[in-house]
This record gives sequence, structure tokens and C-alpha cells, in this order.
Amino acid sequence: MEIRNVAIIAHVDHGKTTLVDALLRQSHTEMGKGDEGQEAILDSNELERERGITIFSKNASVEYKGVKINIIDTPGHADFGGEVERVLSMADGALLLVDAKEGPMPQTRFVLREALKLGLKIVVVVNKIDKKGARPDWVHGKTFDLFVELGAREEEAFFPVVFASGRDGVAGLEPDITKMTNISPIFEAILEHIPAPVVNSDKPLQMLVSNIGRDNYKGRIAIGKIHSGLIKNGQDIAHIDRDGNINKYKITSLSTFKGLGKIEADEALAGDIVAITGISDVNIGETIADPFSPVALPLLDIEEPTVKMVFMVNNSPFGGHEGEFKTSSQIHARLYKELETDVALRVEDNNDGTWTVFGRGELHLAIFIERMRREGYEFQVSRPHVVNKIVDGKKLTPYEKVYIEVPEDHSGVVIQKMGQRHAMMDNMETTEGVTYLEFTIATKELIGFRSEFITDTKGLGIMNAAFFEFLPDDGFTRERDRGSLVAYETGETRLYGMTQVQDQGEFFVGPAEKVYKGQVIGQASRAGDLRVNACKEKKLSNMRSKGDGSMEHFNVPHRMGLEESLEYIDDTELVEITPKSVRIRKMILDEVEARKAAKLAKH
Repeated sequence: MEIRNVAIIAHVDHGKTTLVDALLRQSHTEMGKGDEGQEAILDSNELERERGITIFSKNASVEYKGVKINIIDTPGHADFGGEVERVLSMADGALLLVDAKEGPMPQTRFVLREALKLGLKIVVVVNKIDKKGARPDWVHGKTFDLFVELGAREEEAFFPVVFASGRDGVAGLEPDITKMTNISPIFEAILEHIPAPVVNSDKPLQMLVSNIGRDNYKGRIAIGKIHSGLIKNGQDIAHIDRDGNINKYKITSLSTFKGLGKIEADEALAGDIVAITGISDVNIGETIADPFSPVALPLLDIEEPTVKMVFMVNNSPFGGHEGEFKTSSQIHARLYKELETDVALRVEDNNDGTWTVFGRGELHLAIFIERMRREGYEFQVSRPHVVNKIVDGKKLTPYEKVYIEVPEDHSGVVIQKMGQRHAMMDNMETTEGVTYLEFTIATKELIGFRSEFITDTKGLGIMNAAFFEFLPDDGFTRERDRGSLVAYETGETRLYGMTQVQDQGEFFVGPAEKVYKGQVIGQASRAGDLRVNACKEKKLSNMRSKGDGSMEHFNVPHRMGLEESLEYIDDTELVEITPKSVRIRKMILDEVEARKAAKLAKH
């Protein structure tokens, strides 16, 4: 059977997952149990459904006119670049999905650049053609500009285009939705323009491991494309690791993809994507080869991390009350387990029993923390810091390209705030009341800007950032201009105590909530931390005073989510994470001890 291996590239929320659903349904592929009535089939992870973004790449396959089409879903966010690079190594071509109104977006640029580097054949799908305000011709022109900007060769820049509405499951070669009947023009474009994999079935076996899965019964699953030869269930193979060491194993099961599931197979030929078990220590980027003539394929390069955080056991007064897994050994095991499947993550053990975790960006680490929290883990993390490099005696720091889209009325405040963070404006244009801005900014200056941006633009702004490169450090450091409101004692917050001090800042907690001494319960209205007694109760007497009947107004507290808390804290604070709560605390809870430590640090 002929094979096509196709990656799907798209920006967050451009309808990639919906389009894949339409391809799966209209090819009458068996979905597997329970998926028939479900929207966004490929977003199988609970977090992905909530955020509407793809984090983990997945495989699916459909049959069309006797050709097996392996569909490889790619993450739509640059923080998951480690995932993107290895996923594209399985593909021979890609569908580039762009929104018919917004056009190509920054994350699209990141994945497209990687795809062009690998020489993949690109078919452009202008999706959401049914959207109000769709401008397909403008989008087509912008996509062409992007290809040229990324250095595409002439034959790559004149790409085939299909117009579609993934939601309605229709596509066509013209941007007229009334003439579209089904999704088959996309299938036809795949068969016509995307080449079959170049394979050597007669040569010895070579397979590159691009993804790792896990099965409770079968153990570690290696997923990848067979580059040459054929593979049989139960055969002996050679496993070549990153250091070039060769070990022999026997395959215990071999599966190929059908629909969204895997089916057991006796053998698979070069060009197909398969999942095999039986190799206990296999890792991403390594080669499965013929045991008699083992030859390694080129290793997959993994982009280096740009942000790091310290993880530690929760030692707060409320520690151990809400989480199922809270011991040092449980957290250690979970961090190292993640390394098996996330190539962009790094973990280092520290001498004091904590761990430094390195990732590709703030969002990369925040999503990992959120997943651990949902699994029942309880721990604390420090403020995110950028990872600098020393090259030829110069300190280099990571920079990012930031792409912002805001209503024209809010563009002034965004430009002002980015200026305060020493960002360089690369481009600015306004069309139909919307301003598009492009900046280059140091990652360290960008940390903490996202929540401020949402407030400044009243939730109407769209901001995307992608790693640019390491550049000389400009020497600027950003510190918070307002201090924290810190609980003076352990107890339950009282409305009386809180209304007495609410003019000192903004609270993160409401009345009748348990807090402990040294917990951050709000942001002060001026610089420097302020200890407040939010647990103070009104003294009762048997005398009635004149104003007793009237209640003082209490401002609604600002509830801090995980990402907002990570952005908010400074170097003297930690975020305490449990399955039920996210709290901010001072690293040293006692005020006197904290002052002593601050004095010592100055000297």
C-alpha cells in the first residue's frame, strides 16, 4: 500500500484539530471507542481541551483511494518546540493551516521554519473561510510573504492552496464556500503534492525513534518512521543509543496506526510509522537497526532551554494536607519520569535536596506544573529565571520575538509598557482598527508581562512570543515596583480585619479563608512588603453603637491562578502548589528572620 506522512502545522486556535476531525470522519475511519460524538478528537489531554491548544504530538491515520495517510499533529506553541522538531522528522510533507481572517501567525512561523529546513513539501490550507470578515486573498499574499521571509526556494514559495471550513467539513480550490461539498480536495492535494516517503526496502533495517509512549503492561513504547528495510514482530534488533553504544533486544509487539488507535501487525515496511515495545531504555532520537549491520541515523538535535525554576518539597505550615504525593522521593521520581517523554526538559539535583528544572519557556514549565498538580502532587517552586550562556567571555541572554495584536485604542499603553521593558519595535501597522506590533525583547524582561498585558488591553489583546536567539545581555534587571501584603499571623481571615487594611493594597484571598503567618495574601499599593492582620476580629461588647447596622464595603479579591502567581513572585517568595490550592508565600515566613537574612545578603 502507498503511504503519505503528513504533519499538520497551525497556530493556536486556527482550527487544526477541528480539520483533522473532519478528515478522520469523512474518510470513514474507525475512531476507536467513545470518540464518535466528541469534538476535538486529537486534543485528548484534559489540559489541551481546556486551553484549546495542542501540547503533545499525536498520530492518526486514514485511508483514501487505497493510500494510507499518516497524520502527525504538531504542537501549536513555540514553548513545545522540542516536541515539534522531532515530530517533523517523521513527515515527508505538511499541511500549513492559516486562519482566513488573521493570516499566518508567529507560532506558524516557528514550525514552518523547521519544516522548510527539513525540505518538507508544503500545502497551504486557508481555513475558517466561513468566518465573518474572512479575507482569503490577503491571507494568501501574507503567507507568500512569510515563505519569502523564511528563505523558501522558488518552487517552495509557489505553494498549492486549498480553501476550507474545518468546522463544516468542506474544502475547495476557490474561496467560495457555496461551491464546496466535502473535505476531499484536501485529500487530493495531499496525494498530488506530498511525495511518498523515499525508502529502501531492500536495505537493512533503520528506524528513528521520534516519540516515546508508555503502556502499563508492555512497558516503554518507541514510535517512529522506518527509514529502510522492514520490521517484523518478534525479530531481533539492535538499539543504538545517543553515545553510539549498541545493545541487542527482541521486539515483543509491533503496531501500526489506524484511525486514532494502534493495531497489532506482523510486519511493517519502510516509510510507515510504527510503535514497538521490548526495548526498556530507548530514548527519543535514537536508532533501531538491523542486528547484523547496525548503522545509526543522524541524532535529532534538541533546542536548549531558556528558563529555569527550582522545585522543592512543600514545607509550609499547611504542607502535606492536600496532596497525595508530597515526599522528596515521589517528586524526584515524577520529575525524572517526565524526561522520558519531554526532550526539551532538563532536571538537575541540587545539594540541598531541591531540583532545578530547565524548560523552553514559562508556559512549558507552567503546563508541566499544572499536570503534576492534577496528578495529586504537592510541592513548591521558585521564581522563573532565564538561562544565560557565556560565549567567548561574553554573557548572552535569550531574546524573544513578540507579536501583538490589539485594538487601536489600546496600542499606546502596550507600546509604553514594552518601552519600559527595553523592547525594540521591529514593525507596526494598523488595519481596520486593529494594530499589529512586533518587538524583540529579552526573555527576562518579558517574564511577568502577560497578566499585565491582559489587564491593559481589557482582555482584547492577543500576544504571542517565540524564542529568537541568544544575544549579549543588556544589563537591565526588572524588579517589582510594589511589595506584598503578608499575613501577620496564622488563622482564618475575617471581614472586619480585612476591611480595616484594604486601603493598603489589593487582596488575593477573601474572608473566612485559612492563612498562615508569612503567606502572601495580596499586593501592597506601594514598594516594600507590609505585614497585615487579616485575621483580626471585632471586639464584642454588650453596647450597641450608632453605626453597627451599616457594613463597610469590601473589594472583591483578585484570585491568582498558577501562571499569574509564577509571574508575580520575586526572589524572596515561593509558589506553593497542591491539587486544591495555589498559594504564594515568603521564603522565610518569620518577619524577624527575614530581616536578618536580608541584612546578611546585603553584606
